[in-house]
Amino acid sequence: MEKKSDRQYVIDAIGAKDSWRMFRIMGEFVDGFEDLPDVMPAVSIFGSARVKPQDPYYQFAERLGAELAKNGISVITGGGGGIMEAANKGAAGAGGKSVGLNIELPMEQKPNDYANVRLSFRYFFCRKVMFIKYALAYIVLPGGFGTLDELSEAITLIQTHKIKPFPVILVGRDYWKGLMDWINSTLLKHEHISSGDIEIIKQMDDIDEIVKTIVGIRDITT
Repeated sequence: MEKKSDRQYVIDAIGAKDSWRMFRIMGEFVDGFEDLPDVMPAVSIFGSARVKPQDPYYQFAERLGAELAKNGISVITGGGGGIMEAANKGAAGAGGKSVGLNIELPMEQKPNDYANVRLSFRYFFCRKVMFIKYALAYIVLPGGFGTLDELSEAITLIQTHKIKPFPVILVGRDYWKGLMDWINSTLLKHEHISSGDIEIIKQMDDIDEIVKTIVGIRDITT
């Protein structure tokens, strides 16, 4: 008998006998490709789902979402709580397009109430394509493993020329200091990356600077 714990591992669940799952994957791509072009220009914002409204980074993300929306930039998040909720809240409150790309998890992520464009995904890789494809930039606030995953994947795709380069903006110099120190003192020192790779990452803690950067990219590319 198949246990629930076996079914939750999406990769293991895909096999020749249930290739019908490929149609579900195709359907997730089709939904995204049909719905998301209308939200462009947009940025993807990442950060912890665990921060509360009183957290300074929650408040920063909410203000950032509002300022982006006021400048005609849509906000795309993972659709959950914390930083995602804050960015969606700010964008929606300012009358902008506020996109939530929710993911189905064994311990279900509850969609926040502020996304006015919503899509739901079972497969992380389908969802990741949408974050990348429709973004002028990534804005990465403090977060955990999921945030690090999105950050490192974007940098890798840019580094390997699999996607066109765009800014990957880190918010929170103090928070990311240890990571940036390690990148410079270990990865670069051992020549596992080049100095040019580090330049993919931009650090900005000022909302006006971030918005100006994004608007500048929009004006060049549209």
